[in-house]
Amino acid sequence: MLKKFSLIIVLFSFVLVSFGQTEKEINFVTIEQIAKSIEGKKPMNVGFDIDDTVLFSSPGFYYGKQKYSPESNAFLGMTEFWNEINNGLDAYSIPKESARQIIEIHKKRGDSIYFITARPKTKTETVTELLAKTFGIENPNKAIFTDHKTGENTKIKPLTDNKIEIYYGDSDSDIEAAIAAKARPIRIMRAGNSTNKPMPQNGKFGEEVLANS
Repeated sequence: MLKKFSLIIVLFSFVLVSFGQTEKEINFVTIEQIAKSIEGKKPMNVGFDIDDTVLFSSPGFYYGKQKYSPESNAFLGMTEFWNEINNGLDAYSIPKESARQIIEIHKKRGDSIYFITARPKTKTETVTELLAKTFGIENPNKAIFTDHKTGENTKIKPLTDNKIEIYYGDSDSDIEAAIAAKARPIRIMRAGNSTNKPMPQNGKFGEEVLANS
């Protein structure tokens, strides 16, 4: 029995190494540690990605795929879909509790909160209003839509222009943008049942990763 258990452990370790990282290599941080690290500092500008960071928005994306392109991801290039999700479909998105707690910390400090997303900009949007209501933010900054394109990280400029000091995101491109903009990158882990595939590699850039997020 002991030999069998040892074999299982070895195989599990091999799987982790095969993916190029182990939990020990990931720089996990807790909400309490983040709060402690900015304690006493003057108010700052902080940024959050939206999809899979502050909102579990897969329900809306799943709906869009079924409606516009069931056999492919072509819906992601359709203005009709983005008009829907930017103007009400997020009513079916679920706020992430870890994001809510982090936002509360920044609100209490008097930090200015920016939501910077790779979604395309549409003529109208209700995302700003929904996020403000969901997270209790008064006089919110308008959500910034960057329309991420392959080969171009469009978040770097708004992060730099708005002097963002900490940026929270789930994707590798979020972390890369924060690093390029000289902001502190903190990874919010993407839920395993997210429709946004493939999954990113937490800790890939040595960034802090929020535990249990």
